[in-house]
Amino acid sequence: MLEIVLNNLGLFLFVGLAVLGYFAGGLAERRHYRSIREREAELVHLPVVSSEDILPDRPVARSCLVTGSVVVSIDYFKRILASLRNLFGGRVGAYETLVDRARREAVLRMKEQARRRGACMVLNLRLETAVVGRSADKKRGLGSVEVVAYGTALVPPRG
Repeated sequence: MLEIVLNNLGLFLFVGLAVLGYFAGGLAERRHYRSIREREAELVHLPVVSSEDILPDRPVARSCLVTGSVVVSIDYFKRILASLRNLFGGRVGAYETLVDRARREAVLRMKEQARRRGACMVLNLRLETAVVGRSADKKRGLGSVEVVAYGTALVPPRG
């Protein structure tokens, strides 16, 4: 038995690290989603709209640009599963959750910046995405995704 383990040590190490990566990546993703849900509930009162024509029913003292940016990477195990999905076709759930987390995090960071500036609303929300990392220019698969959210924060007069 010991001889089998020693002869296949590389395989056992790979499988062990893949299982560890799967659970660690899943745990990190669940924690990030929990943080996102908590912060979204906290900032639900600050409206963000993609229209530039909707104005609040109260006066506005000033406006300013607010931004939120994030880069999120996919874990190695999900990258392997996504590569297999690319061979057979169909939805790639690992990439969907990656993009969803990045988009929501970028919007949250933008809203947090707007709140710090005293804004009552963010107009004209825009989202930009980019693939970054070593694999982005070689077309071998998704490494990390960057999402930038930006808009115009409306700040009411004090008092």
